[in-house]
Amino acid sequence: MTVWKYPLSGKMIQRSMIAALSAALLVTPLHAFAADAKPQAAAAPVEAPGNVTIILDTKPILDAQVDSLAVGEHRLINRKQIEQNWEGLDPDYSPEKAIEAVKSLLSEQDYEALFPYRLGSKEWFKVASGKEYFKANQTDYFSYDNLINAVAEVSNLKIKIVTRAGNPAAQEVYRLDKDARVETLVVRSADFYSAENINKPIESVIIDGGTFLKEGFKKDRKRELAAFLANLSHETGGGWATAPGGPLRWGLFWNENIAGRTGVNMDAFVDPASAELYPGSPDKRYYGRGPIMLSWNFNYGLFSSIIYGDKSVLLNNPEIVAADGKIGFMTAILFWMTPQDPKPSAHDVMVGGWKPTPIEKFRGLGDPGFGTTIMVLNGLEANLGETEGSSVQRRAGHYRDITSRMGVDITGEKVDTLGMRPF
Repeated sequence: MTVWKYPLSGKMIQRSMIAALSAALLVTPLHAFAADAKPQAAAAPVEAPGNVTIILDTKPILDAQVDSLAVGEHRLINRKQIEQNWEGLDPDYSPEKAIEAVKSLLSEQDYEALFPYRLGSKEWFKVASGKEYFKANQTDYFSYDNLINAVAEVSNLKIKIVTRAGNPAAQEVYRLDKDARVETLVVRSADFYSAENINKPIESVIIDGGTFLKEGFKKDRKRELAAFLANLSHETGGGWATAPGGPLRWGLFWNENIAGRTGVNMDAFVDPASAELYPGSPDKRYYGRGPIMLSWNFNYGLFSSIIYGDKSVLLNNPEIVAADGKIGFMTAILFWMTPQDPKPSAHDVMVGGWKPTPIEKFRGLGDPGFGTTIMVLNGLEANLGETEGSSVQRRAGHYRDITSRMGVDITGEKVDTLGMRPF
């Protein structure tokens, strides 16, 4: 997968990581607000090398060429349009193949052995009984079926990020439902068709959700799944040094930020800069929920748009992320697959789709592997080894444990962040 050169800005990313007290979802809002009206002009695409489509606006464009969508608008497209505008549909990245990939890499039996105390499991009910967080009707939130179903759902989606050259804040975000063959404009910045930007070339990156666990050698696919689950296990872990079975058996124990859930932190997590584009609902709070601890209104709005084609679903009902394990896993997978300026996606790091630049190598980021995924998820954990009390110790511990169960040799792979600086 091609690295997204000009993705959504990183300004809000640092704010999310600090305020959420865990690695919040790092995809960020646009600098400018959405423009709901259709633009007055569109341009014809020009083929470019790789995964980048450039659109040049070098002269006034006839009204007959205009076919752009309004924000939130859907349209059915044919095979030719899918081939031209979405790089076609690869049968290897279908939902059926996605389910097959998960099952071939990690069986349900091995998954449940890795996470016996996951939220809603039999062991969870035993230890949660009588505690303030106990819920008698708690479902198996992190179940193997929810993981598989989330992978299948995400594999049916493509995302296209369109930016103006030299101004990455001027952008559009589209989603494609591959099965329905319906595309939706999710977001458009107010200045995308402004006089300042109308003549700037357009660069696009397309993310196929079906490539999760489907790219690279089989060893790389196993490493990707292990890295994904290891990072989520750290974010949701409930273990301690003397915990029954050891601390690594307690991954996936939580799915809500404790301070947010209990009301110790009553912040609504509504960012003023994105409140017009992604307005928070009254009496709703957007604290960390789900496997990746999704936080802030802009993340709930953006990922609602990608999952449902409607930003209001999760903005009006943020509780869905903690109530529905499939939706929770979907937010985590979509984050994992999406590059962030100036970061690559964690997916590309694990499967060899990212090549570090000289500057990244200077910052100690020259070893594609698990350690680098930590820096993608949370730059605040830079320059940490596997020492007692280090957050990296648990992340790396989960990674070693899961890869061992998968029969994957990670000898020589850098799994900590010693010597690394943020992207």
